[in-house]
Amino acid sequence: MSLDSTILVLGGTGTVGSRVVARLRDAGRDVRAVSRHTSPRFDWADPGTWEGVLAGVPVMFVLLPDQTAMPEAFLPAALRAGVRRVVLHSDRGLEVMGLDHLRKAEQDVRDSGAEWTIVRPDWFHQDFETFFRQPVVDGRLCVPVGDAAQGFIDADDIAAVEVAALTGDDLLGELVEVTGPRALSFGAAVAEIGAATGREITFDGTPGAYRETMRADGLPDEVIEALISGFGRLAARGDTKPTGVVEQILKRPGRDFTDYVADAAARDVWSRAR
Repeated sequence: MSLDSTILVLGGTGTVGSRVVARLRDAGRDVRAVSRHTSPRFDWADPGTWEGVLAGVPVMFVLLPDQTAMPEAFLPAALRAGVRRVVLHSDRGLEVMGLDHLRKAEQDVRDSGAEWTIVRPDWFHQDFETFFRQPVVDGRLCVPVGDAAQGFIDADDIAAVEVAALTGDDLLGELVEVTGPRALSFGAAVAEIGAATGREITFDGTPGAYRETMRADGLPDEVIEALISGFGRLAARGDTKPTGVVEQILKRPGRDFTDYVADAAARDVWSRAR
C-alpha cells in the first residue's frame, strides 16, 4: 500500500479507535474516520451508507460496536469498492466469553480474500476509567473472576500495534494476541488504584456479589447468568501469561499498569466531583 493511501477507520471514536485515528494522523496519513454523524455517514445497519465510505479506500480498520455482528454483505461490498487490507480489532476472551459475533467476524475476514490482520487485546487499563469507573469511585468493584491474573494492556499500546498492521507488511495474515507486560489480578489492580488515590477500594470476585450488583443495575437474570458463566470460564483458564507481542512488534516496553494508574490519578479520573 502506498504511503498516500487513504485509511478507513470504522469505530474511531472509542477508547482504542480514537487513538488509532490520532496515531495515523500524527504520522501524516490520510484518514477517513466515519460514523452515523459524519459526512459521509456510515451506519452498519444501513447498506445505503456503505458505498460512499468505502470508495477509494484500499486499507480498512474495523472495530465493531459492542455486541454488533458484521453484516454478511459488508466485506464483499468493501472488496468490490477496492479495499485490499483489513485490520480487525477483536477480543482475547472471545472463546471463553462466547463472543460469537466476533468469532464470525474473524472468520469472515480470513475468508474475504483481502490481506488481513486480527488483533486480540486483553482487558484495557482504561476499562477502569470507563466500564469500571463508577464502582471504583464508589469503593467496591465486583467481577466474578476470582484471583486469576489478567493481562491488562494500555489502549495506546493496542492502537500502536494496530497502526503497525495498517501501515506495514510484517503482520499480514497474523492473529496477534496482545497483553500488557505484567499480569495482575483485579484485586491487585484495585489495590494499586487505592494506593494512588489514598482511598479504600475493595474487590469481590465472587459470582454472588456480581449477581447482586447487576440486579441492582436492572440487568435481567438470564443476561447476568450468561455473563457469570463466561467469567467463570475466564477464571478457570487461570493466570494470563504475558505474550510479549507488544514488545516484539513495537521494539519497546509495553506500558505498565502502575504507570497508567499514576497518570490517571493525576488526571483525577476517579474523583467523585468529575
